[in-house]
Amino acid sequence: MTTGLGELLPESPYVWRARRPGHTRRLVCFPHAGGGAASYSGWAALLPPGVDLVAVQLPGRQNRIAEAPFTEVAPLVNVLVHALRPVLAGPHAFFGHSCGAALAYELALALRDRGLPGPGHLFLSAQPAPGTGGVPPIHDLPEDAFRAEIVRLGGVEPEIAADPAVMDELLPLLRADFALWERHTLTAGAPLDCPITVLAGTSDPRAPRHTLAAWRDRTTGAFATRFHAGGHFYFLDAAEELVAFLGEATPALGSDGRTP
Repeated sequence: MTTGLGELLPESPYVWRARRPGHTRRLVCFPHAGGGAASYSGWAALLPPGVDLVAVQLPGRQNRIAEAPFTEVAPLVNVLVHALRPVLAGPHAFFGHSCGAALAYELALALRDRGLPGPGHLFLSAQPAPGTGGVPPIHDLPEDAFRAEIVRLGGVEPEIAADPAVMDELLPLLRADFALWERHTLTAGAPLDCPITVLAGTSDPRAPRHTLAAWRDRTTGAFATRFHAGGHFYFLDAAEELVAFLGEATPALGSDGRTP
């Protein structure tokens, strides 16, 4: 199945893809709480020609709205280990935002521990490092308080936030996603060996600066942080700059058969 440069189409329940003929590397994207693969549909046109874009589609959203979302992390990771294998065969990087960053990290560990190809670079956006804490959970807030916090964080279009009926449909999925990850303790385990780049907004209340540096301990490879002006959903306003950076930094196959 081929798509236009700005289009993502489903190839399986979990894989949406904008194919690039002749691509040399692939960027695999994991959505934030309540988000779906379509969150990344605009990125395909912004990536360099050699980068193939894949977005993960989880149950409970968009074309999978009738399916129940996962309530435990381990089964979700296990499903993705198998579902994503066809798109992890060549050089690739992972990008995840917020809950999606936590998922990208857990999947990278699972692939490593099973001796399967993992990302050549891990881009973690707006997600505190394991063990840093300091960010209060919101999944168990009363309805009005939870709704207010979701709106405060941004990422919900104003017309949606102003529509009570639409928000009533969206909030259960958001609460389920936040519950999934706020109840989960990110795996410590042995460090990865791929580079990790941590990205965040300069005024993000969910990922303040002091919670990010400890990601350095989660890899024996290179480590960097990169900040953009904005809050938790900084990447909505910085898409062109961010995607250009991701496209350049996504590794290609080295002459020794490994991603450099």
